[in-house]
Amino acid sequence: MEPDETELAVGDRVLRIRETGDIDGHPIVYFHGTPGSRLDLAFGDVLLSGQSVRIISFDRPGYGGSTEAAFGLSSVARDALSIADSLGLGAFTTLGLSGGGPFALAAAAVGGDRIKGVGVASGAGPFEYVPNALDKLSEIDKKAYSHLPANPETAALGFASGFEELAQMLRNGDDEAVIAEFAPALSERDRVLMSDGMVGSKVIGSMREGLSKSVLGGGWDNVAWIGHWDFEISQVRCPVLLWYGEQDLMAPPAHGQWLEENLLNAKLTIRPSEGHFGLVDHFSEVLRELAEL
Repeated sequence: MEPDETELAVGDRVLRIRETGDIDGHPIVYFHGTPGSRLDLAFGDVLLSGQSVRIISFDRPGYGGSTEAAFGLSSVARDALSIADSLGLGAFTTLGLSGGGPFALAAAAVGGDRIKGVGVASGAGPFEYVPNALDKLSEIDKKAYSHLPANPETAALGFASGFEELAQMLRNGDDEAVIAEFAPALSERDRVLMSDGMVGSKVIGSMREGLSKSVLGGGWDNVAWIGHWDFEISQVRCPVLLWYGEQDLMAPPAHGQWLEENLLNAKLTIRPSEGHFGLVDHFSEVLRELAEL
């Protein structure tokens, strides 16, 4: 199917949804990165021919076309289940990239037996437990984190301020400045991918859409997964596949190692010489593995 976009009303909010792939294929609900949007996987649309998967992506509150609102890991998981209900899905698999990883896991904790498996690509682990994770935060993020858990609204505003400069670059259409902004956090392979005319433009385009109206979605993202996770990791009982790049400077393998050690049924793959965007190189392989869960 060609990419199709719809909206779902959830209470007084609207969620913007994107579907692509095989309408009769294995359903995968995707949770975008931070910052990102429902367009994260647009780079892979051309690779879906012949793959029996149906990919459902959506903007979290405050991103892209979804209504701004406070949120946490579990509330976004419930949004995903509402979307699945609206589309008539039964059991499904989840996939999260980077900051989307904790939300993909939360969906499994909240959804129980309805979730057949989870994929986490370069995803964040709990910062309070992953060794040295909090120490590596920027000064803006450390200040915002200091307001947790007592004042999540203040923390969200503080975290959101860290996205303002990036959002302005995106609104100005200055892709070269965006790449330069991320350069210190990119591995050699990541830099190659971001410089690719097709891949880089899709990644940047997804961020541009995500931050087109507000930076507060990014703020609440960081509250949700840099702050204390609002679900118990032991509630995730389905199989979990974890993929990390050995050279990832944004979500180092220590995050995947913590998750593998603390999840009940997890398999960790660390790919040498790869960075944060390994999902781009291994997209078809990842979809096949998820469809087999």
